Amino acid sequence: MRQAVLDLEESMIRRVANAGMGRSDVLKFWFGESDQVTPQFIRDAAVLSLQNGETFYAHNLGLPELREAITGYANGLRAPGATEIGAGRIAVTSGGVNALMLAVQALVNSGDEVVVVTPVWPNLTGQPAIMGGIVKPVSLKPIAGQWQLDMAELLAAVTSRTKLLILNAPNNPTGWTLSRAQQQTILAHCRETGTWILADEVYERLYFEPTANGCAPSFLDISGANDRVVVANSFSKSFLMTGWRLGWLVMPPEMTVQMGKLIEFNTSCAPVFIQRAGLAAIERTLDVTPRVVAHLKICRDTLVPLLQAVPGVQVAPAKGGMYAFFRLVDQSKYADSLQVAQRLVLEAGLGLAPGNAFMAHNGTQPNADAQGWLRWCFASQDLGRLEQGVQRLKSWL
Repeated sequence: MRQAVLDLEESMIRRVANAGMGRSDVLKFWFGESDQVTPQFIRDAAVLSLQNGETFYAHNLGLPELREAITGYANGLRAPGATEIGAGRIAVTSGGVNALMLAVQALVNSGDEVVVVTPVWPNLTGQPAIMGGIVKPVSLKPIAGQWQLDMAELLAAVTSRTKLLILNAPNNPTGWTLSRAQQQTILAHCRETGTWILADEVYERLYFEPTANGCAPSFLDISGANDRVVVANSFSKSFLMTGWRLGWLVMPPEMTVQMGKLIEFNTSCAPVFIQRAGLAAIERTLDVTPRVVAHLKICRDTLVPLLQAVPGVQVAPAKGGMYAFFRLVDQSKYADSLQVAQRLVLEAGLGLAPGNAFMAHNGTQPNADAQGWLRWCFASQDLGRLEQGVQRLKSWL
């Protein structure tokens, strides 16, 4: 097998989860998904599609009506003055993961330099590595528990040698979010260096700060149709559809035709009945997303103060996403977050994701920006589970 594949890290989140599989007493907060079932009307749309016999191939880029619906949805979220997005810039994909991998396949040659802002969901550093890219991490800095980007460091890292800059904001795991001014600075810099931007914006609707359009700042608000900007999004988080595997890409129109060819060699197309479910979700987004975001804010505002009250825990409320990313202050005891997470499962019945999972591995030396941290997915219907989890953590400490 290719060395790049052999060198991939096994999912540390899965390693922790495997330690608790089969145990009904474990409170599971390790995976990044809500415990709410997909709304009935979305499921009904998929069932109806199957009953109507829609079991055949679709267009590589997706059903025309779904691409049009995504266009209307995306344009409805844009800031005043934003370039209007046409369906010719949309590709429907088999999940957000697939969207991101397709973009990386399209852009990254072996040996290309790829800058990634970390800590970050491990797929975003693993995908360019699979393609033979040279990953250069730029670390967010925790200040009083709140993660911040050193813009001078990022701009110095992105040069004319940098083929691709990957950004995930709102960020998994930290909740860090780019400001509009930061996005404008980054876009202007990348225009000068000729660097592509891949923006993972799957959490754009899960944003808790007051805004006119109800979402986090997006590169689609400030970029032109022909800018070297690709934005990935997904139905998973905002529509409670993680298991459906449906996402989309927004890209320059000249790239879309080529992306259709690339989709053919990956998945051919997203299943039609799943696309019908996505169409139903977008048509009734006001019945789903605002409720999801309101509940997640309640979850965040329940969990974070409880964690802040635990001696030896450092945490700040995230502006977006569905995670509390916190640090156990006594690093003489808790420096290895994978080991800590495994112990918490076995000894306290508490399932969290280790910070190690979100570090970028550059050759043999990991970028240790998330070492000693733990991620808690707070997307829980039952707030009592969050309270019980904090009590288990406190007792274990």
